Amino acid sequence: MRDLKQTGFTDRLSTQQEAKKALLARFKPKAAAPDPEFDKLAAKRAAEKEALRQQHELAKAEARREKAEKEAARMAADLEAQEAVEAEKRAARKERKALTKEEQKAARDARYAARKARTR
Repeated sequence: MRDLKQTGFTDRLSTQQEAKKALLARFKPKAAAPDPEFDKLAAKRAAEKEALRQQHELAKAEARREKAEKEAARMAADLEAQEAVEAEKRAARKERKALTKEEQKAARDARYAARKARTR
């Protein structure tokens, strides 16, 4: 049967493309009227989020400060312990130097005698 309208391939193709565009346009979301409360709610949510973030930052800063204080206290205690050990060593050294040669010999002989007594 003969086509009375004398439409060619390009005409049919363009008609098909236009129909497809019209069909897709029907499913596109329509622009909604702006809600006046939306901006207020968004601003409120943003403010709450910012306050929560600031609170979290303060908590983290407090934790860092406490950790630094504990570390400083531990380091001070370690330093004091080290200084006490060094002071004890210095005192022992001074005590050893204060002994006379005879006392040193007597102490050495006593240690030697104690060692011999233990082995028997």
